[in-house]
Amino acid sequence: MLKMKAPIFIVMGVCGCGKSTIGKLLAEALNIPFYDGDDYHPEANVKKMASGNPLNDDDREGWLKRLNSLSIENSNLGAVIACSALKESYRSILRQNLSEQVEFVYLQGTFKEISDRLAERKNHFMPSGLLKSQFSTLEVPTDAISVSIVNPPEEITNQILELYKQKKP
Repeated sequence: MLKMKAPIFIVMGVCGCGKSTIGKLLAEALNIPFYDGDDYHPEANVKKMASGNPLNDDDREGWLKRLNSLSIENSNLGAVIACSALKESYRSILRQNLSEQVEFVYLQGTFKEISDRLAERKNHFMPSGLLKSQFSTLEVPTDAISVSIVNPPEEITNQILELYKQKKP
């Protein structure tokens, strides 16, 4: 019998949707490592976003390839990685050489729901003014586990685990 490889969950969505919070809870529930994709941005990307300028595809390419390498490094154990993964082309980079092992989890919320959250957020390099550019860049995934952000984090995490079990019996 062929052994199934451990899943690599990419918790995705626009800034402020709760990727880090949900990613940490999901990793804890599965007893696998959590990585915040923001920690892997090169300094130039952080400075660009902090100054209110959205990243372009060229800015993101090296970062996405680094996150893909991180996934490959964790392919035996499994991992949860928080990453915006806004476009299908970005998700393709993230799943390279990992075939069916990568599972995208899309945290969906309205512009207003997320804008309200960002207004309360402190000490983050991504200014809330970039939210519009994130929504305009977003290509909603068709093959992801999609959950609404309106419920409490623990409930969202349980919902993700249940949907994953249904998808991969």
